[in-house]
Amino acid sequence: MALAVVFSRALAGVDAPLVVVEVHLSGGLPAFNLVGLPETEVKEARDRVRAALQNAQFDFPARKITVNLAPADLPKESGRFDLPIALGVLAATGQIPMSTLGSYEFAGELALTGALRPVRGALPMALAAYRDGRAFILPESSADEAALVRDAVVHGAKDLLAVCAHLCGRALLPRVTPRRPPPANAGTANDLADVRGQPQAKRALTIAAAGGHSLLMIGPPGTGKSMLAQRLPGILPPPTEAEALASAAVASLAGRFSAATWGVRPFRAPHHTASAVALVGGGSEPRPGEISLAHHGVLFLDELPEWDRRVLEVLREPLESGVIHISRAARQSTFPAEFQLVAAMNPCPCGWLGHDSGRCHCTPDQVARYRGRVSGALLDRIDMAIQVPSVAAEVLATAPPRGDAQASSDAIRERVIAARQRQYARQCGPNARLPARDVARWCAPDAGGAGLLARAMAKNSLSARGYHRVLKVARTIADLDAVADIGSTHIAEAIGYRRFEREDQPVH
Repeated sequence: MALAVVFSRALAGVDAPLVVVEVHLSGGLPAFNLVGLPETEVKEARDRVRAALQNAQFDFPARKITVNLAPADLPKESGRFDLPIALGVLAATGQIPMSTLGSYEFAGELALTGALRPVRGALPMALAAYRDGRAFILPESSADEAALVRDAVVHGAKDLLAVCAHLCGRALLPRVTPRRPPPANAGTANDLADVRGQPQAKRALTIAAAGGHSLLMIGPPGTGKSMLAQRLPGILPPPTEAEALASAAVASLAGRFSAATWGVRPFRAPHHTASAVALVGGGSEPRPGEISLAHHGVLFLDELPEWDRRVLEVLREPLESGVIHISRAARQSTFPAEFQLVAAMNPCPCGWLGHDSGRCHCTPDQVARYRGRVSGALLDRIDMAIQVPSVAAEVLATAPPRGDAQASSDAIRERVIAARQRQYARQCGPNARLPARDVARWCAPDAGGAGLLARAMAKNSLSARGYHRVLKVARTIADLDAVADIGSTHIAEAIGYRRFEREDQPVH
């Protein structure tokens, strides 16, 4: 009897738990049995492995083969276990040495010719292998992605023969060096200077970027709401290496990783017909949804009242916690979801309420029902709301001012970066993520600002959450002004961004 042990990885949320592939050969009628809670695509590995070994000119044993994928209670899915199963069969039959297997982990789907096909989740698997002190061998097409893990030992192989030659010491696979392309300048393609007019919206977008605040834009069709949202990533600070790695790991889990997006904050804009599973993730084998794909980036929801209300309600918890927990009967997964929400909506069903043309004929009941599609609980979790009015024709006809560097995304990004640096030096995080216990410490206004906020809370019926969010936004405005104290002017501007609370006049 012969037994070979090979290490591989499964995927469970953003984690990659270790899977020990045990291959046992025994006497009896020829058979190929897979145990250890394999899904259908894993069970089909029997035929792929047999054909790949034979076409690569290896001997396939005419014996009883038992493959155990441990731990037995962890579901195994995808074709990534083809390569470790094939190597286990070869080691158990003495065609490759067993002594070298313990230093490596393997993942890869086998073609019938023995070629290796790419796998999903290469980045989190490589990160887990690095933490356990083992090198990682996987298909060549997935190696660049895995090599993004700093200091990880990653080898890419074209086919099964190349892996076996490496393990036998005949032709070593080269170590893949990390290829981190320079971050693309998101402000070049979508420059905020291209937006005509809308000074208040640009100001609000700057504040939202500086503090990581969520933003709701309300206005008639064609006023530039989507255009403004698309330019938010261009004024955000570039992600740190840890943030870029976390975003890339989520994209890898979804099979959407691209080297061209490394170092660029993600921007996700799902259609309003998207389901709750598409938005937050899930499925029989839980996959990340749009909120996780927007991790450390921007999630833009256009036509907010047109979304199914039950779909929108699932955003409430991740907006607060920054993670999403998906529970199924047999699976529980946790995905990161630290996204910056930007939403847009019309003021009424026809979209023209308050327009100078007077073309809106919606009744007050119709307007109330339309706005009521978005719950107060969700609105209360949005930091800022602004009106985006129509732009006059003469403003649209005016060419953008040449040489106005202060209006460009590059100039605004510099101010945003400076404000973020003050926040990280003070509290090690953006203002939007300040926990309630730290708001009183870092966001305390002066006497004039405190009195103004008290009157606003009484008149506008601000909730406790709304009270804290006004203070956080005011703290961000003060950071943009490079001042340590929050004054009444900062509080007054922050109160003006809670327009969805009530339509009353601002408090003076």
